[in-house]
Amino acid sequence: MNTELAADSPDRSRPVHQPVYETDNQSVLVFVTVCTKDRRPLLATPRMHQSLLTVWANASHWLVGRYVIMPDHLHLFCSPGVLPAEPLKPWVSYWKRLVTQTHGEQIWQRDFWDTQLRRHESYTAKWDYVRNNPVRAGLVTRTEDWPYQGELGILRWHG
Repeated sequence: MNTELAADSPDRSRPVHQPVYETDNQSVLVFVTVCTKDRRPLLATPRMHQSLLTVWANASHWLVGRYVIMPDHLHLFCSPGVLPAEPLKPWVSYWKRLVTQTHGEQIWQRDFWDTQLRRHESYTAKWDYVRNNPVRAGLVTRTEDWPYQGELGILRWHG
């Protein structure tokens, strides 16, 4: 299947992971969403939060910045830890496998969604939307009350 057609198809069931596009003097920031298998609410716990932080800190080919962990999915922003950038899919598979091994059960959907951000405004707008997920879901009344969010590393945006 042609990946260009798949990316534009409204009924596309699998994400198309485009290669990271690098340009001089511009940061590479990618927005990633990963869901649990069968959308089971396994993620929003102190133990899972700590497990994710540990594996992200040790999976250094990509650096995690801001993130929000919801009960059945998570969102994160990441940037290459090495240049040229390694493909994103092996990195996501790696840390998903480590978390699965730690918890002893199949946790994740097979794939994930990713979008490379193109300009500073999209990073700010996307973060504002993501950090309000717990409020929209009725889990807290204020974004700052959700304990399963944070910033593992500061991702500098130069666009």
